[in-house]
Amino acid sequence: MFHRGPAFTAVTALLTAVLCTGATAAATTELSGTIAIPCAAGVLEQDTAWYLPDGEPTGLIWLQHGFARTNANVAALATAFAEAGYLVFAPSLPFMNFSGCTLQNLGDNTAFLRNVTALFGGAGDATGPLAASLADAARRAQRPAPALPTDLVFVGHSAGAEAVLFVADLLRALHPETWTALRGLVLLDPVRSFIGDNIDRALISLDATQLPVLSISAPPSACNSLGLGTLAVRSRLHRPFVGVELQAGAHTDAEGESSDLLGELMCGTPSAVNATAVRTLALAWTHDYMTGTNTSDYYPATAGAPIAAAPTARVLTGS
Repeated sequence: MFHRGPAFTAVTALLTAVLCTGATAAATTELSGTIAIPCAAGVLEQDTAWYLPDGEPTGLIWLQHGFARTNANVAALATAFAEAGYLVFAPSLPFMNFSGCTLQNLGDNTAFLRNVTALFGGAGDATGPLAASLADAARRAQRPAPALPTDLVFVGHSAGAEAVLFVADLLRALHPETWTALRGLVLLDPVRSFIGDNIDRALISLDATQLPVLSISAPPSACNSLGLGTLAVRSRLHRPFVGVELQAGAHTDAEGESSDLLGELMCGTPSAVNATAVRTLALAWTHDYMTGTNTSDYYPATAGAPIAAAPTARVLTGS
């Protein structure tokens, strides 16, 4: 099982100091709620967790779990984002549905992902589904709901990485007003669906834009479909730096202490070192996306050079 040891605590404290200008970790609030997403002729009411920072949020993070997982499995990462000042939207999306309304493409989930895209297309509407979900969750907890921030970053793990890629591309095509507010994507050990070409289509399209897309991957294994998602990122993005591969990493590293027995039995036990590396890089890249900065420790100085913040990680380049 995953345990917080002294090394984990020390590194997390250092990260907080770097990203939060010397402050200790801020208090956060987790709100439980639902989100209404159209599915075929009906509507799904999906469980959703909202993570509120202490104070006004500086951006909105969509954090999407992986195949056959739930938002509980990314709770530790969601809390880290909220402690860094972001409002986090973490829905649980289906992995089995006879109408094709699934996170991963098990037939044709593109219509469902179009409906997920519409959630963000209406993010600026105070009466839209995202705002309504947050307001309802806050009302249940008897506390005020913050306004939804304008700036967005999408973060997806496993099949969730393919989903955030596809939704980002749909935003570009269908909701240009929200597309301009999308600051970047962070892909956590992306997994390509066995059916369809969602990930390839999205990457090819996004490659022609200036949107930052970076990944943190584990070595190829059965749980990440032998690294085919990372291979798609490397082959479809024509950029000198597309992410890193963690040495001796497990597919569950992004889940950290939020993983569970099933995840560990199927996909390996996350290590404190790698879980911390995932959070360090994901938070640092998100900070740079949101602020338009480029913090040198989190990128290679030259093509193929190691990253100071993760010196043992293998740097990944595009084609």
